[in-house]
Amino acid sequence: MKLAVMQPYLFPYIGYFHLICAADLFLIYDDVAYIKRGFVNRNNVLSPSGVTRFTVPVPGASQNKLFSDLEFSEDVDKVLKTTEHSYSRAPYFENVFPIIRETLEHPDRSIASVCKKSFEEIFSYLDIEKNFEKASEIDYDRSMSARDRLIALCHHFDADGYINAPGGRKLYSKQDFLEKGVDLEFVDSLPVEYHQGREDFVPNLSIIDVLMNCSPEEVKCMLQSYELA
Repeated sequence: MKLAVMQPYLFPYIGYFHLICAADLFLIYDDVAYIKRGFVNRNNVLSPSGVTRFTVPVPGASQNKLFSDLEFSEDVDKVLKTTEHSYSRAPYFENVFPIIRETLEHPDRSIASVCKKSFEEIFSYLDIEKNFEKASEIDYDRSMSARDRLIALCHHFDADGYINAPGGRKLYSKQDFLEKGVDLEFVDSLPVEYHQGREDFVPNLSIIDVLMNCSPEEVKCMLQSYELA
């Protein structure tokens, strides 16, 4: 069984979803420090005027707090209007916009819960079965180093494989994981391009852009555009 672990991001780019697809279980890493000024609560979509940033406020956001200590604001009207304005004429707007709305209006406002809701809704729409859990709900030793915490989480789920994002190459050694009985692999996204209704393709936008412009079958093919190394 292969495990992937990553901090929660709201409607991230397709590379994040490659990580989810490469694993049997995706663990939302919400018992670590919040990432301020990152893409946790924001991303880019493509409006008629060009690339547009959406942001859901996180009241009291601080890198001195854990993800699990913070919630998304209930003020999501602006994001919904931005999404509708950007994609009302997109071919799959009628199918995808309800997913965006249901996610953003999810009653449990914790960051991990809203993001987990988005992942579940998206994969349900694509008819792909995936399992998601939150690290904050797991009983394990959180006093260990970052590497050892990940290995402990693998052991908790009896995972013999751990899938990491490409940036982890600078942090983790394959040999260190192998010594603990875990095969460490890194997911590398391959170039993905699709019709956006304009001449110049804009890569690495929110998954919202992919879903709005592509059929479920097309998206499913794109989600396999990665390599494990």
